[in-house]
Amino acid sequence: MRKLFTLLALSTMIISCGEKKEEKKEGFEMNRTKKEVKKETASEGVPVDLDNKGVGPITSVTFDDAVNEEMAAAGKEKFQAICTACHMAEQRMIGPALKGVYERRSPEWVMNMIINPDKMLKEDPIAKALLKEYNNAIMLNQNLNEEDARNLAEYLRTL
Repeated sequence: MRKLFTLLALSTMIISCGEKKEEKKEGFEMNRTKKEVKKETASEGVPVDLDNKGVGPITSVTFDDAVNEEMAAAGKEKFQAICTACHMAEQRMIGPALKGVYERRSPEWVMNMIINPDKMLKEDPIAKALLKEYNNAIMLNQNLNEEDARNLAEYLRTL
């Protein structure tokens, strides 16, 4: 009896230590390995054009060397009231990040986009490219006047 029990225990151990066979099931398979995600560069398909003044009433804007703090404060207030739904300073949202906008666009272009985005989206090539890049999310016309746009333009210099 003891020999039979020893033989049974030994054979169970040999079988359990043997090679495992994996069953391959057809259908859904989940792989939890982390994959490298490529970071998109902002404005990948949109050209940088500082000569384009856009389509609208603003044809010339000259910034002083120093930021006008009063205008920037008024622009910040307006920005926080109506722009933050779609724009952040350093991160893409529904619309582009606005930090460093004057490294990509002329002040005239920015102000024309603020004042009359409808006309810009129909006629300006950069605005059309931005519309395409941001999944056809249209910038709404906020019915701002030139003074509001100038204040916002001054605030954007501070970002």
